[in-house]
Amino acid sequence: MFFVLSKTFGVMLLPTNFLISLGVLGIVLLFTRFASGGRRLMVLSTALLAICGFSPLGSLLLYPLEQRFAPWQATHNGRDSVDGIVVLGGSVDADLSVAHQVPVVRTAADRIIAAASLARRYPDARILFTGGSANLISNDAREADYAVEIFESLGIPKSRLVIERASRNTYENAIYSKALVTPKPGEHWLLMTSAFHMPRSVGLFRKVGFAVEPYPVDWRVGGREDLFSFNSLSGEGLARTDTAVREWIGLMAYRLRGRIDDLFPGPEKG
Repeated sequence: MFFVLSKTFGVMLLPTNFLISLGVLGIVLLFTRFASGGRRLMVLSTALLAICGFSPLGSLLLYPLEQRFAPWQATHNGRDSVDGIVVLGGSVDADLSVAHQVPVVRTAADRIIAAASLARRYPDARILFTGGSANLISNDAREADYAVEIFESLGIPKSRLVIERASRNTYENAIYSKALVTPKPGEHWLLMTSAFHMPRSVGLFRKVGFAVEPYPVDWRVGGREDLFSFNSLSGEGLARTDTAVREWIGLMAYRLRGRIDDLFPGPEKG
């Protein structure tokens, strides 16, 4: 039920979808006795879309998410060794990959590129890629199946890869990943995902008892100066705003469900 709600109600709450829906409702009301209300809705939705698209709002919402965890340092905790790397899906468009019969990477390519680079640096580390289908109506397209081909093209042999292809969301990423590799106490596992997605991901992995060290990649915001820069293309601003709102909603939903212990998971104390 939670998955279905996230793919229906949750999607409709994203600013772009919600504000366009408001505008459409306003148009419909123009042909009723509530025409004046319809005009107000149209003006409101247009104004808010402009704010989300052109203003720094998206960057302001993303920045605290991306800054929650610092870039990974090889000598963290006084050692330079890695037993495994968990790479969260989200890079490969499985449906387009099936349609064209080649791996299609649309977003967050850093997750795979950085993982391949680390795999060469730590030749004994296991590489776990976790990602199935996030579609509400599932099909045979699985992101993990095409990730294997990408890793091999980057010089990482299939024998080093552990593939998890059943998960539909980050919660299932954490559960299925732990069950698949059964990490042992004292092992050093890295968790690789987009910087804005790291707080929620770390919280979920901690909750299921899989100790991981954050390795954020795929930043969408630069330094503090970007927090006051307006966008020349509305699509870029809308995309950042939608991404940030989805992440904040996800944090609140998982906290209410008890799947993370903190509303805004951060670095471990001490």
